[in-house]
Amino acid sequence: MIASVRGIVLEKREGVCVIEAGGVGYELHVSLATLVGLPPEGSEARLLARHIVREDAQLLYGFAEREEQQLFDLLISVNGVGPRIAMAVLSGLQPAQFARAVRDENLAAITAINGVGRKTAERLVIELRDKLGFLPMAAAPAPAAESGSRRGRAAATAPAGKVLAQSQRFDDAVAALVTLGHPQPLAIETVRRVSADAGEGPEEISAEALLRRALTALSRPTLVNR
Repeated sequence: MIASVRGIVLEKREGVCVIEAGGVGYELHVSLATLVGLPPEGSEARLLARHIVREDAQLLYGFAEREEQQLFDLLISVNGVGPRIAMAVLSGLQPAQFARAVRDENLAAITAINGVGRKTAERLVIELRDKLGFLPMAAAPAPAAESGSRRGRAAATAPAGKVLAQSQRFDDAVAALVTLGHPQPLAIETVRRVSADAGEGPEEISAEALLRRALTALSRPTLVNR
């Protein structure tokens, strides 16, 4: 069983890196956070690893942090959750954010992860809520983040005529981002921007879809210099 890989980073691309160790290039599937944290190609890196053997393939999964690896192990222990969904969870939410979402039963935040439906999210909450004590937890939203104030601030920052800024779905998406630890002004602006970019109104897009797009938008700046 391969427990870790240490060597030269040969390649980095979405969801995957290749590290050469002892003359062998190891392809590891990694989360967004681990990928972003890797040094430039040609530099040395060390990743913890999980070696998953299937009938048709042998796959390596890499982790920069022990907590990420432990959460991966827990995720794949849940019925119906395989390595692909587990890596999507790790890419969609930081471990501390996931712990907060599970504790708060924040299904909107969990279903915003690509590939995670409502039934899977409910199963994750039920099976993992008492098993995440090893993880630090993202801070809860500030008391000032009341629905009314969110709506007022959103309306103030949105362009004229943008009804979405005053919709419940807008408020729900902003509240989920704040719960996950993002500053409220940034959450409001990001949700407003992704809804405007999509050219959709409040009747055409769900809070989960808004949140998924906002999380994707918030992750993009870190990948510019990947």
